[in-house]
Amino acid sequence: MNPLTESDAERSIDAMNAWETILADAAPESAGEPASAGQSPLAFDLRRAAAEGASAPTPLVFASPHSGRLYPEDMMAAAALDAHAIRRSEDVLVDELVGRAAELGAAVIAARYARAYIDVNREAFELDPSMFVDELPDFARARTARVAAGLGAIARVVSEGQEIYARKLTFAEARGRIDRAHRPYHAALERLIAEAHAAHGFAILIDWHSMPSAAARAGRDRPADFVLGDRFGAACAGALTAQVERELESMGYRVARNSPYAGGYTTEHYGRPARRTHALQIEINRGLYLDEATLQTTSRFARLKADLERLTATLAGTDWSALRGG
Repeated sequence: MNPLTESDAERSIDAMNAWETILADAAPESAGEPASAGQSPLAFDLRRAAAEGASAPTPLVFASPHSGRLYPEDMMAAAALDAHAIRRSEDVLVDELVGRAAELGAAVIAARYARAYIDVNREAFELDPSMFVDELPDFARARTARVAAGLGAIARVVSEGQEIYARKLTFAEARGRIDRAHRPYHAALERLIAEAHAAHGFAILIDWHSMPSAAARAGRDRPADFVLGDRFGAACAGALTAQVERELESMGYRVARNSPYAGGYTTEHYGRPARRTHALQIEINRGLYLDEATLQTTSRFARLKADLERLTATLAGTDWSALRGG
């Protein structure tokens, strides 16, 4: 398969939906303004459940940080793999699975840049020094388990352990990716959470992901269809995790908690029940909707999408006022 170019990705994403687009360099009030020559591509897609400036109808904020399909040409020029191989680390079409959530009451933000380009579900400067030709500043010399596994803010490997890059990067390249995509994504996500707080006194953030079917089977007699990550109860009220689990199980899905995924940077950073922000990560088994070899959807995609819309409607209709007390 030929590498996916920036222009190809731009055309495919623009044709997919009518989401509100926000420029990487734009202030919030510039939402929807088209990119002009010389500007960075759009950092993310955003859809509110109400017009900007109106009160959020529910406290729900949905995020899809790993479904981005934009592989810029500067990345591909430095890569040892083609885009199809790199896309195996992508949460393929998760943004489409939750795409109607805004119509049901949840604000939705989805990253447009590929997670292999810059992972917005990491701390911005969670970088692997071995990937860079120059010495990183102390604040960027991360020693986390994710970096050790090759999955820092700029990934070294794809899910099969293949090295992504044919050369070392520069810190200037990393900083450019952070400024272009990571910073504006989190600025917008923080704004959506603040809007939910302003309207309801609290916010519920659902961070949507998909997992390889092999990970869903790990250590189990039968694979999990969903894994709910609440950082073992630290990131959200138990009532939220329990309701999502109950609703999914009522639809016939097998649900696990916190293993093998307890929640990443987004869940850890924003999930502060004492501050009335509750965050839950939901991992979907890709085998439910995707041919993992071809990255094409299967006939079960439509059913899964409908079930997630039903879950969203239930969450939107729930009285969560007890969460105001943390």
